[in-house]
Amino acid sequence: MSKQHEQHTLVRTLVLGILSGGRSATPLAVLALNHDRPALKGAWQQWKVFSTPVGRGLLVASAVGELIGDKLPKTPNRITPSALMGRVASGALAGAALGTTGKRDLRIEGAILGGIGALVGSFVGWGTRKLLGGAGLPDPVVALAEDAATIAGSVKVITAD
Repeated sequence: MSKQHEQHTLVRTLVLGILSGGRSATPLAVLALNHDRPALKGAWQQWKVFSTPVGRGLLVASAVGELIGDKLPKTPNRITPSALMGRVASGALAGAALGTTGKRDLRIEGAILGGIGALVGSFVGWGTRKLLGGAGLPDPVVALAEDAATIAGSVKVITAD
């Protein structure tokens, strides 16, 4: 793996982490849905959470549940400690998975960058949502736009060669 390819992989793990800060389960669900994509070729494809129908089903169900639950008025802010820990863990797992896709195993670096990205993405997403809500945009509209951006971004990052 060339140094340039390693850097590209690490940038992708960071971006996937940032996206996990928006919707923690979406990047993992997109990975699950692309588990058999030959171009990815990573050790993560053998991890049970991604390689078994039950694991993939749980990841996708979690993402769908999060997309719905986010619109409910009693859903806590993403920056509460427990929500933040979940997002960081999700970003770290997604980053570690993506870090295994090259000749050199970058799962540790990917996990670190994914976790950091999730932390950043959580606060940026929370602040953006507050800012847009304060500007008069209805929260469900902002939330749907965030859903679309997170899904599209996750697909782009994961399927990029």
